[in-house]
Amino acid sequence: MGAKILIADDDDLVRNAVEKILTMFDYEVVAVASGREVLRTVTDDFDVIILDINMPDMDGFQTIEGLNRQHCDVPVLFLTGAGSMDYAIKAINLGAYDFMTKPIDDIELFHVKVKRAIEKRGFILKEKNYRKNLEYEVREKTKELAEKNVLLERYSLQLEEATVQVMSSLQAALEEKDMYTAGHTRRVTQYSLLLGQEIQLSPEDMVVLERASHFHDIGKLVIDLSCIQKPGKLTAEEWALIKKHPEVGANIIQPLKFTERERSIILHHHERIDGQGYPEGIGGDDLDTLTRIITIADSYDAMTSRRNYRRNLTVPEAVSELRRCAGTQFDPRLVEVFAGIIFSNKSVAVH
Repeated sequence: MGAKILIADDDDLVRNAVEKILTMFDYEVVAVASGREVLRTVTDDFDVIILDINMPDMDGFQTIEGLNRQHCDVPVLFLTGAGSMDYAIKAINLGAYDFMTKPIDDIELFHVKVKRAIEKRGFILKEKNYRKNLEYEVREKTKELAEKNVLLERYSLQLEEATVQVMSSLQAALEEKDMYTAGHTRRVTQYSLLLGQEIQLSPEDMVVLERASHFHDIGKLVIDLSCIQKPGKLTAEEWALIKKHPEVGANIIQPLKFTERERSIILHHHERIDGQGYPEGIGGDDLDTLTRIITIADSYDAMTSRRNYRRNLTVPEAVSELRRCAGTQFDPRLVEVFAGIIFSNKSVAVH
């Protein structure tokens, strides 16, 4: 059997005649007597619909409008009687593929129009199949890309973790160089995280804060620290050397693109609220919250840790000094939050 054709005409003689002609050309034919039957009968299996225009109850125009509402894309050929060309034009404007006059005098012309409609249906099905395959391929490619992105993200995370581990080893090596700074990095990190948790930083900020705290003094790796082990105050030259470590530390991690925020914090962890710090002398709103946190934690641990050239301060003395410098060196709000942590049960034994 050839293509499948649905015909609708309320005139039994016309309907039967059209059905015989189509059957003669080896088409599979389904014939109905009304537009409503067309809407009930049509499926995606049909290749062409042949509609009479003048039918009772639901005419051809109403039928094609119904087909459009059903999103039917089967080509429609209209049969129109003599003197109804205006009707045919209206039908084509509604989406009909072509029209034919009845009675059918030229069977070959009729067959040509039917074959063209069938070819049109073939193009429509190919296009639908192409779109379907394309959508499938797009979904598969999207899925494949998503899976690759997951792998890349996992690999990137592994690289980040490996890099942080290497840097942690370097940090441990740094602390072995000076018995007086042993544990300083660990304590500053813990103090910073306690303060970050207390002010409810986001998980993302907590990750940055932990990394920046852990590596805030990594610049001292390439600086001769023997000067800070001697008793007495540093000379101007020695102090200038020590003050280079924030810039050196920032330069060490600069190639690591995933640590851009950490780099800024490391560079500025000796800046002050009043702009009198180093190395850039920035202050106020230019210092973000994470930098302000580490500045407090770093200073507190330095004051409460033993040094060759001075005694360590007691906890109340160190907190008093933080409060004295609040508004000039430190963020006043964060100082009070930190003091509350130190004097409460939330504090941990980090020494």
